[in-house]
Amino acid sequence: MAQQILPASESWRLIDAWLSTHAASDFALLNPPATPDEIQHAERILGTPLPGDLAESLQRHNGVRTWTTILPEQSPLTVSGIVDHRQTCLDIAAENDGLTPRPWEDEPWWHPLWVPWAESADGAAQVIDLRPGPEEGRIGWAGHSGGGDFTDSWPDLGSLLHAVAQALHEGGDVRGPYPYLTTQGRIWRDEEGSFERNGHPLSAAPIGLP
Repeated sequence: MAQQILPASESWRLIDAWLSTHAASDFALLNPPATPDEIQHAERILGTPLPGDLAESLQRHNGVRTWTTILPEQSPLTVSGIVDHRQTCLDIAAENDGLTPRPWEDEPWWHPLWVPWAESADGAAQVIDLRPGPEEGRIGWAGHSGGGDFTDSWPDLGSLLHAVAQALHEGGDVRGPYPYLTTQGRIWRDEEGSFERNGHPLSAAPIGLP
């Protein structure tokens, strides 16, 4: 029987509850909700409605104030950050023939129907693929020197957020990284059995709420 995936807003509710209890300084980095006007303005610029789970996520938190490890590999963008990052990538791709796949790559460097929703530590975009078809809504990576990469992609944003909430409240990893707490009470993601980061100890993140 397939696992029922929680709505994005419910996953965020669980993530928020865990953070506010165990990593309050990280919880404070989450922005308040985006307004309907902000979302509608972005959709007009993008020329397409935002995916439902992305809109739902933004209505919970309009990204973060600064890069965080609240999520395993991605730091959520604000509504304006989504628009700006996409436009920057479109401009770069147009100037460098990056909108069509090269002979040795399956994906272009960028596609107009990719919506960047988060960034990695080095600034690569995690994108939601809105190209019509059976894999519409999947999540992959794009940017920098290579083309888009949808290897082992998440089927949608809701599935990713559900996995994060589940790991915090039931234990386990999110496709590899496990949650830990630093000595400053900040969340950190690393492989199983990690005991330190940059010479400072890590402790296994508490499971669930007291």
